[in-house]
Order: sequence, then structure tokens, then C-alpha cells
Amino acid sequence: MLLVRHGRTPTTGVELPGRAPGLGLAAEGRAQAEAVAERIAALKTKPAAVYASPLERTRQTAAPIARALGLRLRTDRGLLEVDVGRWTGRKLKALNARPEWALVQRWPAGFRFPGGESFAEMSARANEAVLRLVGDHRGQTVVAVSHADPIRAVVAAAAGTPLDLFQRFVVGPCSVSAILYGSHGAHVLCVNSTTTLAELAPL
Repeated sequence: MLLVRHGRTPTTGVELPGRAPGLGLAAEGRAQAEAVAERIAALKTKPAAVYASPLERTRQTAAPIARALGLRLRTDRGLLEVDVGRWTGRKLKALNARPEWALVQRWPAGFRFPGGESFAEMSARANEAVLRLVGDHRGQTVVAVSHADPIRAVVAAAAGTPLDLFQRFVVGPCSVSAILYGSHGAHVLCVNSTTTLAELAPL
């Protein structure tokens, strides 16, 4: 399973976009999407399917990947960003000043976004979606384009890391994190790769 975070948007690092519609990639993000498509297409074993969260920024990132592989792009709601409820579109600088922000960083397993989803619900949803896709494409490589927090949650679960520590994983724009799911469990092959994916050469 190749987990790809979407490319940079005009609000990356400035706002908490959540599931707000109409947010597409910035010019830099479009270039990142083309670059990650080239890196994935260069793998020895080509992925058999490409999925994306339904949001614009993930579909725009996944489109060049699907095109480079000659595959149809499919969407899966299980890959959606965490629903941040009333915090949608808020400036990160303002959110950092709120007392609740400490919970987001230090006790995410006990936090629910006001009017939105909890991290625990997001983690369960994202992991269920990934395991479903693994089952649907047994023995094949799959690309899933999602968002930073769902990818962190899936990596944390595969690594046996508690959800309260999942913020320690860095997942940058258009980075690739790879997990091998097999009969003996999950093995994290790489996290936040932004280079040639040479570590996945056996694939």
C-alpha cells in the first residue's frame, strides 16, 4: 500500500482546511503531483489501482499518478480528511492559541473536533478503508492518495504505535509512505519519502 499525501495547496501550513470544498492544489502542489507520479511509475512492480479521497486536492494529486500508470482513478470516502467541524478554515495561528490545541498534540485519542469527528473515529475509518482495499487487491500494489492525519493514523496502526503518538510521524505534501500487509501482519517500509523510492526497489 502506497499512501500519498496530496500536494501543497494555497492554505497548507496556514489554515486548517478540513473538508471544505473547492480547495485545489497550488502551482507547487501540481508540480509535486507530477513528480510523485513519475516516482511511482518508475517502480519495478506497477500498482494495480489508484484511489483518492473525494476532495479536490487529493483527486488532483492522484490524477497524474493514474495517468502515468494507465489506470482509472477511483475515490473512497474512507480516505477523507478528518472532519474538523467548526474549526474548518480557521487559521492555524489562532488555533495554536486555544487551550484545546494542547489536546490535539498531546492526547489526540481523547479529542473530538467541535461539531466534527474524533481522531479515534478517523483512525478507525482510515484503517478500515486501507484494509478493505488490501483485501480487494490481494497480492497487488495499491496507491491511496489521502491527507496527513489519516496517513499518520494508518502508519501508526501498522507500526503498533498508540494513536496518542501518531503526531510524531511527519507526512509532508506529496510524500509517500509504504506499508506491506501480509499473512504475518503489517510492515512499514518507508514514511514520508520524497525521493526516488529506491528503498522500494524489491517492489
